[in-house]
Amino acid sequence: MNSSALSQPASTTRHALALIIPLWRRYWLKIAGGVLALMAVDLCQLFIPRVIKASIDSLSAGESSRALLLRQGMTIVALAVAIAVFRFVWRNLILGVSRRLERDLRERFFAHLLTLDRAFFQRHPAGELMALSSNDLTAVQMAAGMGLISLIDSVVMTGAVLVFMLYINPHLTLIALSPLPALALLTKLLSSRLHQSFTTVQETFSRLTEQARSAINAIRLVKIAVREDDWAARFDRTGRDYVNCSLKVAAIQGLLFPVSGLVANISLLLVVVVGGRLAVGGAITIGDLVAFISYLFIMIWPMMAIGWVVNLFQRGLTSLSRLEAVFEARPAMIRRGGLSCPRKIEALELQGLTFTYPDESRPVLTGITLSLRPGILGLIGPTGAGKSSLCHLLAQIYPAPEGTILVNGGDINRLDLDSYRQQVAYAPQEPFLFADSIAANIAFGRPGARAEEIEGAARAVGLHEEIMAFATGYQSKIGERGVTLSGGQRQRLSLARALITRVPILIIDDGLSAVDGGAERLIIAAIADYAAQGRLVLMVSHRLAQLTGADRIAVLKAGKINGLGTAAELLADNDYFQAVYRAQSEPAGAAGKGEAAHAA
Repeated sequence: MNSSALSQPASTTRHALALIIPLWRRYWLKIAGGVLALMAVDLCQLFIPRVIKASIDSLSAGESSRALLLRQGMTIVALAVAIAVFRFVWRNLILGVSRRLERDLRERFFAHLLTLDRAFFQRHPAGELMALSSNDLTAVQMAAGMGLISLIDSVVMTGAVLVFMLYINPHLTLIALSPLPALALLTKLLSSRLHQSFTTVQETFSRLTEQARSAINAIRLVKIAVREDDWAARFDRTGRDYVNCSLKVAAIQGLLFPVSGLVANISLLLVVVVGGRLAVGGAITIGDLVAFISYLFIMIWPMMAIGWVVNLFQRGLTSLSRLEAVFEARPAMIRRGGLSCPRKIEALELQGLTFTYPDESRPVLTGITLSLRPGILGLIGPTGAGKSSLCHLLAQIYPAPEGTILVNGGDINRLDLDSYRQQVAYAPQEPFLFADSIAANIAFGRPGARAEEIEGAARAVGLHEEIMAFATGYQSKIGERGVTLSGGQRQRLSLARALITRVPILIIDDGLSAVDGGAERLIIAAIADYAAQGRLVLMVSHRLAQLTGADRIAVLKAGKINGLGTAAELLADNDYFQAVYRAQSEPAGAAGKGEAAHAA
């Protein structure tokens, strides 16, 4: 699915509606009850003009009495009370269903997002998805609630009113309806423009949301670079675009509503002129004329509501099509019901692994053959060599070609995906921390971990004393992405999260790059102890000091294995390893710094 898929209808209207039809079926009893209550309201409204007609005709004929007028007045009061009761019922039922439908659709949308893989989220920024889960879902809820009510009310009321009007005088009814074809034609012409304009509004709102999210997440960088004015100007431009697009929608709506009202008033004028003559000529009674005008007033609302209903349904269908584009997206990796991953992993082997990212033409890894056994395998190489890509494949963030990654001798693609991922702990260079307590962040990979286990993981990475320096210790809130922590603290917290899982495979993707030397030695010892318990550890680093405990070190350059062996073996015959060793061993100087930068 390309980046524009969310902004265009993904299929026909019927296909888009298939998203919510099952939800409607779930609540069909409530919807049926609401529709019956709505029809009861309409029926009560239709009888009020009949009572008024009878009152006026009896007054005109001199046949009325105080008792009769009292009975007729009480009848109108009873009908008004019934209208109020039934109106409460249908609002509670139908609007309640629309809210439940919004809830169910939002839960399904979120659950579906959790199934999608990284490639989808690289194409669609978080702000765009946030707009879909808020603005677009609200538009669907409005269409399924007030839009549905208005549609049913308009159809039922219009049909019933026409029957009563035809009963009074068919000729006068035709005259009253003569302006309606013009309204129908205008509505048809404007509805397509309304759909296009609202699509643009939703796209602009997505950009606006994404800009706000990016600015908040990068607020420290924005302030350090003194770019507040630039970002404010960007947000202002997008905000103005959003307002301008919304004004175009409002202009179309502003044309529909007054034209609907104009048509309704023209109908009223014709009825007064022609109906007045009929009443004077005795073709209809004065009570008939008053009742007819009352029915026309009742029908004015459906006539004026046409524009509003069209607007609600166009917004709802546009948003439903945008949502459908996400629901149609499928993860590249779906492996359920396969073999369970073994609890004890004795070997993780790569055999001729070649990998190319989706939508890319050149492979990022070529012919990788490597074996991970219990212990520590170090991985070093220049930026862009493919180290993180290799980690992503081993963590099954991206799918690997058939037969290129073997777990205990079996193809990884034969294993249930969730079962395998549960055996892998991953500590990236840029860890994500939640706006929650420190304890909750450490225990994220192992829900239900005891306090002493959380503390033990923190001690292993040298973080316990620093945590206790916070006012509330392990219960301290750290903010989204750990904004209250330093870079080294965030990396160590991420590593503690990985260590507490005690799973067979630990992948550290340069996850100690911001850690100082004192904590580094403690962490290396903790990782060595972790590996000594029969676990496989892949440790990526640019710093040789972090790889001192590795059993073997692989050198990766340009997507290929450039060297493999112990540190002593690589130092003897690998040019890249030798260059890194010299750069990190020589006293700091201009030459040393330049070589270190080149090596990194």
